[in-house]
Amino acid sequence: MKTVLLTVDKKVDKEKIYAQAVDILNQGEVVAFPTETVYGLGAVATNEEAVKKIYKAKGRPSDNPLIVHIGTMEEVPNYVEEIPENAKKLMERFWPGPLTLIMKAKRGVLATSVTAGLSTVGIRMPDHEVALELLRALKKPLAAPSANRSGKPSPTKAAHVYEDLKGRIPLILDGGTTGIGIESTVLDVTVNPPVILRPGGITKEMLEDEIGEVLEPTPKEQELESTPKAPGMKYTHYAPEAPVYLIEKNHEKIKQTIAKLKKEGHRVALLAPSNYSATSADYFFPFGDEEDQKQMAAKLYDSLRACDKTDATIILATTTSSEGVGAAIMNRLFKAAGGKFIEVPGTE
Repeated sequence: MKTVLLTVDKKVDKEKIYAQAVDILNQGEVVAFPTETVYGLGAVATNEEAVKKIYKAKGRPSDNPLIVHIGTMEEVPNYVEEIPENAKKLMERFWPGPLTLIMKAKRGVLATSVTAGLSTVGIRMPDHEVALELLRALKKPLAAPSANRSGKPSPTKAAHVYEDLKGRIPLILDGGTTGIGIESTVLDVTVNPPVILRPGGITKEMLEDEIGEVLEPTPKEQELESTPKAPGMKYTHYAPEAPVYLIEKNHEKIKQTIAKLKKEGHRVALLAPSNYSATSADYFFPFGDEEDQKQMAAKLYDSLRACDKTDATIILATTTSSEGVGAAIMNRLFKAAGGKFIEVPGTE
């Protein structure tokens, strides 16, 4: 299959490009497109055969449900049994935006592959011009996980999608680098109090300002054996080729650890704030300024992918606080590392 990459900007005929994408989607194929979080791989959410092509292209486990993307709030009642009051408040406040709401799905409307056999569905309205224009031109919901091979870091650039899915999908819409850089917050509003199933750009604190108490399990508490209700709940995600280990931010301990690893023959990549550049790491990928979590989130996946273009045999990633967006960053780092912290010299 030939994969076409089309740039969507002011210099091109956008209507023609959207019409081409709509035709492909209506033919039961998949299209990659940008959102404000990461690039998504979309198929019409009511077309069972089309949705199965997402799983095939990604190599994604079939018991991992997909998020449904819509272009207008008025579409929500088409796909859910009821909209809880909490959900209405959050939709008014945060849509379009990086918030997915888990609600009771209407039976027989969405493809069964979307919900992975569950009675619930995650719905969101993305805050990106290309995504919204595509959805509104299509006038149908799109099931769309991140547009990468399953288990790899999510794509924040069209080039990332092309690297992973060239020859596996027909079309990529290039809308530039995504802004937020990590996937949407997933909130289950079928329970009271609501539970964050996946932290993201909309934080626990922001949600609680609108609707009161919200529960947020720790990364370890999220490692459930049962079928996941949301993407990212069950399988190792966001991982580059070399193993990733977490390490606390401490200049001296990081230097000692890198020296020990290099003595053992490793080539070390370090992902850390900019002021950690003076280490002997073979490769350094700065997250941005110390404690600037928005910069860290935006650069996280690009940095993890950049490690694959080196000969690093081990990757160290510094932790951050779990306040605000830090909860989402730590969620992704924890999964990339499989929950593993490096053994720091002198702390055994």
